[in-house]
Amino acid sequence: MPGEAPWQGHAGAEVIEPPARHYNSARHRPGGADGVPGSAARRLGGRRPQFLTAAAVAVALVSGTTVYATVHGGMPAERVANSRAAGPAAGELTLPPALTSGSEKRSEAAAEAAATASDVPAVAAPAPAIGPELAAQINAVLAVNSGYQLGVALIDVGQGGVHEYGVRTKFVAASTAKILAAAAYYRRVETGRASLTARMGASTAAVQIRQMVQQSNNESWALILHAVGHKGLTDYAASLGISYDHTQNLLTPAETARTLQLLYTGQLLSPSNTGQLLSFMQNTNYETLIPAAVPPGVDVFHKYGLLEGNLHDASILVQGDRAFVFVVYTRGASLSDMPARARVIQELTRTVAAGLF
Repeated sequence: MPGEAPWQGHAGAEVIEPPARHYNSARHRPGGADGVPGSAARRLGGRRPQFLTAAAVAVALVSGTTVYATVHGGMPAERVANSRAAGPAAGELTLPPALTSGSEKRSEAAAEAAATASDVPAVAAPAPAIGPELAAQINAVLAVNSGYQLGVALIDVGQGGVHEYGVRTKFVAASTAKILAAAAYYRRVETGRASLTARMGASTAAVQIRQMVQQSNNESWALILHAVGHKGLTDYAASLGISYDHTQNLLTPAETARTLQLLYTGQLLSPSNTGQLLSFMQNTNYETLIPAAVPPGVDVFHKYGLLEGNLHDASILVQGDRAFVFVVYTRGASLSDMPARARVIQELTRTVAAGLF
């Protein structure tokens, strides 16, 4: 499997190289960078992502935009966890007693609500964060850099629906596809067909997943792919609405964005496995694309991809209770223009961050 390595610029071009294991994504989190592994909560910037909050994320299509087909019906993470629990009530949502105490009380509440509704001032729904103004700004950056193939996908996690800009067809996904492979292996663990403690190569499956995602280790990727199997990975991707063949490794920016949305909202994996995988998407060995251009106070979970003429970064940007999936795929002529495309990714990141936070 082709490897990925920092590129060398041509003569006179800026050379962008990642320092060895330079952990700087913690600058987006309170407490500074110490590079020391800790609990999932600590590794996730000291705050629990939305898949662990009490208020479940409502995933709905945004009208009037180009969207990628949703799957799982936007099921909240809490309900997903219940659906995997044993017992006769698995998968059922428990309603508060006030809503299950009989038709008379429900009728009385409805009548009271109707009587007082006219006294409550109407509150306009907030404008979508991803609107025409931001779209115009993104498209302007793409137009100025039309010499490259550029595809951008954005999702407001709280509203759902993929907004696409630029190229919408499949790219060679490079290492961004490692998130899909990791999720497929975790899913096998959750269904009793694999184990995180199983011996794999020189270590365990859990260690290989961490190295595959955090260090972008291709040997680890090959081991995980072998364990999942070609059919297993193809079938898993199909369950998410994605047509994927790892021998070609082709994904659209929208497909990658949708995968990250499902991961972050707890619709792919259990809370513990979700938290672990997200923690591996911080403090990575390459932080010079999206993370380098995100303002302080915004947490970044990401996976970059670098292979031949393809340079990508796929991220989840989080500030407080707001989360957005932001994916940029680029394709150029050769390694020589990758420093320039890195700057395009950073410019797109600054544009998106300014419009969303």
